[in-house]
Parts: sequence; structure tokens; C-alpha cells
Amino acid sequence: MLPAPLACRARPMLLFRCFGAKKVQIQETAIVNERVTLITGASAGIGAELARVFAANGHRLALTARRADRLEALANELAGICDKKPIVIVCDLQQPDAGERIAAALAAEQVELDNLVNNAGFGVFGDAVERDRGEQVGIVDVNVRALTDLSLRFADQLIRNKGGLLNVGSVAGFLPGPGMAVYYASKAYVISLTEALRAELAPRGVRVTVLCPGPVQTEFQGRAGVGDGHDTAILNVPAADVARQAYRGLMANKRAVLPGLGIKIVPFALRFFPRGFILSATSRFQRQRH
Repeated sequence: MLPAPLACRARPMLLFRCFGAKKVQIQETAIVNERVTLITGASAGIGAELARVFAANGHRLALTARRADRLEALANELAGICDKKPIVIVCDLQQPDAGERIAAALAAEQVELDNLVNNAGFGVFGDAVERDRGEQVGIVDVNVRALTDLSLRFADQLIRNKGGLLNVGSVAGFLPGPGMAVYYASKAYVISLTEALRAELAPRGVRVTVLCPGPVQTEFQGRAGVGDGHDTAILNVPAADVARQAYRGLMANKRAVLPGLGIKIVPFALRFFPRGFILSATSRFQRQRH
């Protein structure tokens, strides 16, 4: 018998064909050759490190992001670790048909998911009412709509394969975020959705974990427009360490993973302060970052 990640699975499909006045039921079989872990936003940062960790632990991967050159370089790197080169799916999750395109690419490879890692996400710094509205809605498209689409679209495969769902939130999801309002709100949604899906999918044998890192030195800061230097003292959990903790947490079926002692304290500490104080303090902190 082949090990689980490589085992062939037969899925019966019932078809009805008419012969004269009679309808005859015929069972056909579609073969799914392999199970893969799909990682979104895999071209850099935490996503790329997650790909390395999953590959090192024997998972075959499907990687998706916008930048083809980055994905190909990572796939070539991981080909030396994996039995097979990762599947590369170049896709912009802001596009409304992104989920359909990813599903079609996986079907063409005759694979299905045993793990889904919704890592893709971005934010922009500045008052929401002053930033470009399309840019703000784009945050919702990637951080909320695409994550929800993929989580629900592939839920049946995760259930069938007794797999795992890892959604990347943020410690920002525990706070209101003036100065990055839409981003903070999107991560609050990710935490809430993931915890609810955990309750729904647990009886079906699916592990569900939300990863809530603090500031991590990646390309995120540059795209968001966050000034250099202010976060240096608290950037004490490298992306590679975040990825390793996230993988262990998902495999252990933890509800949430908060990398770093300081970040673990945040949700607990927030209980002791009035919401108005938290809002004011967060606003002052954000202004200092720009």
C-alpha cells in the first residue's frame, strides 16, 4: 500500500444513460492520483517558508501567487526536497474567478487537497477614507473573499481526506486598527470564520487552525507602506520560525497559533483595558509607524 500522500483514490460517479425507453444507471470511476497541500501567497515571506516546511515534512505541494518567476524559483528549489516538483498556479486572488481557475488547474493535474493553507493577504497604511477605494476593496477580495471561497470550495476534499485547513490571520485581528482599518477588520473576519469552521469541521475529521503572527519582517511592510525601523525591536520571530510553529500547530490540531511570547500575551491583556483606550492606543501606535 502506498503512503497516504501518494495513495491513489477512486471516486465513483453515477451516470444515467438512456437506451430507448429505459434509463440505465452506470457507475464510472474518476482516479485522483495524489493529494497535495495548496498554499496561497507562496511566492515570498511566510508563504514561502510554509512551503519549505510542508515540503520538508513529505507533502507534495501546489503553490499559487501572482508572480510566476518567484513561484517557479521556489518550485525548482523544493523539487530537490519533494518526490515531485510542486504544481505552480499563477493566479491573482483579487480576480473574481480565481477560485475557479485554481480548482481547474488542480483538476487538470488529477490531484485533490488534503491540506489548504490560506496565506495570501495584504494591507495598506493610511486612513481608509484617504486611500484609493479600489485598493481598499482589493484587501477584502484577497483577505476575505478569496480565503472564504477556497475554504468552502475545497471543504469536501479536506473532509474526504481527513486533512487540515490553516488560515493566516494576524494579531491585528484582535484589535481595531485606525491607520490600517480594512486590513485589521479583514483579519478579525479570518479569526472569526476559522474558529467557526473549526467547530463545524471537527466532527468530520478536519483539523482547523488560525495562525496569528505579529509583525514579521517580510515584503508585507514594503507593500503596506509602513515606515522602516519602528517595528525593529519587536520583530523577534523570523518568518521561518512562524512557519514551523504554524505547521506543528496544524498537525497538533491547535485552535490558534500565536508565535512569540509577546504576541501570546496580547489577546489576554486586551481583556483588562476598555475598548476606547485600546482604540486610542492603536491609533497612536499606527501614526508612529508611518
